[in-house]
Amino acid sequence: MLYSIETKSLTKSFGDVTAVDDISFSVKTGEIFGFLGPNGAGKSTTMMILTTLLKPTSGQALIYGFDVMTNAKQVRQNIGYVQQETTVDEYLTGRENLVLQAKLNHIPKNEIDTRIDDVLELIELSDKQNQPVVTYSGGMRKRLDIAGGLLHRPKVLFLDEPTVGLDIQTRRKIWEYIKKIHNEFEMTIFLTTHYMEEADQLCDRIGIIDDGKIQVIDSPENMKNAMGNEVISIESEPNENHDSFLSNLKKIKFVTRINEDGTKLTLFASNGAEVIPKIFQISSELNIKIISISLTQPTLDDVFISYTGHEIKDDDSGFNRKREHAKMKRLRV
Repeated sequence: MLYSIETKSLTKSFGDVTAVDDISFSVKTGEIFGFLGPNGAGKSTTMMILTTLLKPTSGQALIYGFDVMTNAKQVRQNIGYVQQETTVDEYLTGRENLVLQAKLNHIPKNEIDTRIDDVLELIELSDKQNQPVVTYSGGMRKRLDIAGGLLHRPKVLFLDEPTVGLDIQTRRKIWEYIKKIHNEFEMTIFLTTHYMEEADQLCDRIGIIDDGKIQVIDSPENMKNAMGNEVISIESEPNENHDSFLSNLKKIKFVTRINEDGTKLTLFASNGAEVIPKIFQISSELNIKIISISLTQPTLDDVFISYTGHEIKDDDSGFNRKREHAKMKRLRV
């Protein structure tokens, strides 16, 4: 089977820092595949290798069978790439930006106007095309960025953190455009994100990546179902019998997994209605005082914590982006 994207033991190191650590995965033609992880996890580095902007330290990466190292030209002809930071010129109009992109991509002169008209209509910017980009909102600029990546009709579209820095309402609007593009062109889309809801809403399959390593790859639904049908969160007062409490909870029939954070426990269970009474029974026998207990459905946050042992924190993003940029700067020097 010929995959749209395939990597084999892909590794990228910057000095003594390994940003991408021996990862192997494949993306089927026509699916939306996402890398979910915190900033600094290796998502953007992987994407830069796949788009021929970085050379891997070892391993192999293929786009429709073309090696990113030995067949870079053929790879570029088959891909579109939209960076995390906007690349549009704010002093040009929207249309002028797309004309520039079309010429850079060597699109035949007799096709440029038609292709630009098509993508402007697709992203609903036809009425704003002759206005300077400096007057555009953040969401409009991102849509224009995406339009530029579509002009040469790539087989694979790479989107690096497509909604970072946007408010939630604008973010959801961008999701609608990504789905619209996917349906219109029937193309493969590879995106990176640290937003759980974004990955859940958009992706057919997700690879959770942390510290350069892929922890798991599956559909969002399968990931959540594997955790158990329900999530029980418990907070209790410190007690010398805590270890015994934890040990006994693990023996409850319907409990599939337990995460521990001090006196806070997260249980994944297939039958919460029967598990909760047993929790209270065990706590009573061990003189454990429960401060709070709640029952919810599993989310991707729960899945991520289960595989990595920590949450994704948005407030770390600025630091980690600087760290990624520092790596790139060292590489160029």
